[in-house]
Amino acid sequence: MIWLNLLGIIAIGFGLWFNYIGLTVAGCTIALVSSTPVIYQSIRSKISKPVSSNQKLQLVTAIALTIAIVVLCKLGGLFNNIDTLSARTNWNMVGVLGLWSGALGQTAIATIAAFVSWRQYIVSRDLTIEQNRLNRLQNTLSQQQTIDNYFQGISDLVLDDKGFLEDWPQERSFAIGRTAALLGSVNAVGKARVLRFLSRSKLLTPLQRDLRLGRVVLNGTGGYDEDRIYGMRVINLGVILAGTDIARTDLRWTDLSDANLIRTDLSGCNLSKANLARSILYQAKLNGVDIRDTRFFYGNLKTASPRAPDRKPDYITGAFSGAVVEDVDFTDIQHLSQEQREYLCSWCGEKSRQTIPGGCQGIQSQLESIEHIYSARSLDDD
Repeated sequence: MIWLNLLGIIAIGFGLWFNYIGLTVAGCTIALVSSTPVIYQSIRSKISKPVSSNQKLQLVTAIALTIAIVVLCKLGGLFNNIDTLSARTNWNMVGVLGLWSGALGQTAIATIAAFVSWRQYIVSRDLTIEQNRLNRLQNTLSQQQTIDNYFQGISDLVLDDKGFLEDWPQERSFAIGRTAALLGSVNAVGKARVLRFLSRSKLLTPLQRDLRLGRVVLNGTGGYDEDRIYGMRVINLGVILAGTDIARTDLRWTDLSDANLIRTDLSGCNLSKANLARSILYQAKLNGVDIRDTRFFYGNLKTASPRAPDRKPDYITGAFSGAVVEDVDFTDIQHLSQEQREYLCSWCGEKSRQTIPGGCQGIQSQLESIEHIYSARSLDDD
């Protein structure tokens, strides 16, 4: 075998040297025939599992298919066409196109990355908005529960076992303290809800009392007698609402008489049939409010005047029974009656007169009249 391999190598060498194809083919044949059995015997022992007939068939078929495809491509001139196309191709232009394709690919990748980042931002923003909505909903539910607990607590505090009002001084103090704490921690809508509850429950209205026992006097028709002169309120708002924001809320039928509403934002509120007599509205915002049948004073318009720190109100004539309306913003107020217009124009001052819809022509300002020389600024700490 060794000599045959050497003979094949010599024949291949001479054939290549003298460019004799027949001798080269003969040398390759001798080397292939003499080497194949030796190689096969050496690798046969290393194959642990014999090759099945089906696998042999697949291997031979694959080799035959490959050879057939190569021969057909050769006979069909495919390789020659490829050589011709390669020779005619401007490879510099192909390189330039490749560079442009690479740049376009990088641009596309950057665009896709920017789009993905934008989508991530949109999703993150939507999640943040939804989380904020859920937080607002949770805060609203928490506030609702807090207000409901306050209603129950106030009812238990000022009512006896039979449901009658029984408010001793200490109980009134606790009620006022609870109210002040609650109104300082809820939003405008929550404040309005509390005020409507207290007002409709007559807890903000001065009620007639038994002078010896201090108990509320029944009026014989299932309610309590109102006494504006000597009566006592279960809850006196005082300065609780001063400077607060209760804008754009529903305050219909609310009794805010005698309340200190200095610099309070009431803009956009519905104050229909609300009672603002003797309230201090100095520098408050009433722009856009609905004041249909809202009470600003008692008694006769001709003799009614705002409250004064050192004067008792006369609910018959209306002297010192009215609201302090100096420097109030009345822009765009709704359902302003002629009686309300005359009172507001008379006592609101020159600055506020300019904000009253329809103007104050023909209505004289009485704010600095000799009979009523005082300023609402003295009520700042009332």
